[in-house]
Amino acid sequence: MPLPAQAQDGPRWTLVIHGGAGIIEKGKVSAEQEAGARAGLDAALTAGSVVLAQGGDALDAVQAAVQVLEDDPHFNAGRGAVFTWDAKNELDAAIMEGATRKAGAVAGTRHTRHPVALARKVMEASPHVMLSGAGADQFSREQGLEQVPNDWFATPERRAQLDKMKANDKLGWFDVDLKYGTVGAVAMDARGHVAAATSTGGLTGKRWGRIGDTPLIGAGTYADDRACAVSGTGAGEFFIREGVAHEICARVRFTGESLKVAADAVMAETRI
Repeated sequence: MPLPAQAQDGPRWTLVIHGGAGIIEKGKVSAEQEAGARAGLDAALTAGSVVLAQGGDALDAVQAAVQVLEDDPHFNAGRGAVFTWDAKNELDAAIMEGATRKAGAVAGTRHTRHPVALARKVMEASPHVMLSGAGADQFSREQGLEQVPNDWFATPERRAQLDKMKANDKLGWFDVDLKYGTVGAVAMDARGHVAAATSTGGLTGKRWGRIGDTPLIGAGTYADDRACAVSGTGAGEFFIREGVAHEICARVRFTGESLKVAADAVMAETRI
């Protein structure tokens, strides 16, 4: 569900957001649902653009945009995230800034309203890059981030997806109707710094503590002022194997390829 990037004249800044990969068949999405999703994307784009238009940092902009989408039940992130096999919501997120390449990530959180905000706390208030599970939520509480019961993230539509998957053994974990909706944003601020943020509920019916590419720096999220910023969406296992986000940035940096050429080349090599 692409949305055009926004930028302004004068000191140049750029913001691009996404609401996930996957072909959404028209017959499976009502006009009301599509309108709601587009409204959510508009709101996220506005939130990030306001930060940049006022001279703010790319890092603040991508966090602002992603937090809006984490609260929107149309997307597979935060409220509206897909269910695990055990009918729980486990959330992953990452954030990275390109000037120093500092990054933070969380995986399998269950009670933090905005996982992307927690990822930033990991980056700025801990000596680590990634925290997971109950420990991540404990750190979140200690940092004063908003906590919610796990069922706050649940929606009837996502429960129906889980029930459909369990009832039909021909549906695989990478069925597009079950995986779309990961959200992300990349930005460049007026000072030329880039940042990326990504947030997801993962795959419908995921089991055994599965973690995808979103919180893995270099797989689903990466930012480097010397190259570009990437927020991935798709089948995470394949992105992990190829190190997709870092690979794109590396091609831009070392070969001089345009972002489009680099991204197309990496995706062509990614076996899905």
